[in-house]
Amino acid sequence: QVHLVESGGGLVQPGGSLRLSCAASGRTLNNMGWHRQAPGKQRELVAGITRTGTTNYADSVKGRFTISRDNPKNTVYLEMGSLKPEDTAVYYCVGNLFGSLYWGQGTQVTVSS
Repeated sequence: QVHLVESGGGLVQPGGSLRLSCAASGRTLNNMGWHRQAPGKQRELVAGITRTGTTNYADSVKGRFTISRDNPKNTVYLEMGSLKPEDTAVYYCVGNLFGSLYWGQGTQVTVSS
């Protein structure tokens, strides 16, 4: 069984920064990533990273967010900068292993003055 636990969300002013962390227990996951869901909207991919470090980003966050991972710690990070009010959402960590998807419980990020 795999469990993902996110941390690092909170309230930040526009233009500010936050760092999200997601620690996976149980097994070392293959692809990992972050999705987000704003009120009234569908969940969307924010960024993904393979086990070997190849990354991809949603166009809306390119140049502002950076995803990284520490394989020995089985942890993935999301560095978020130049935050905008439209980045407000619940951010979910996700990982896959042998065709199964595992989700964290989500962490709230609110960008507001």
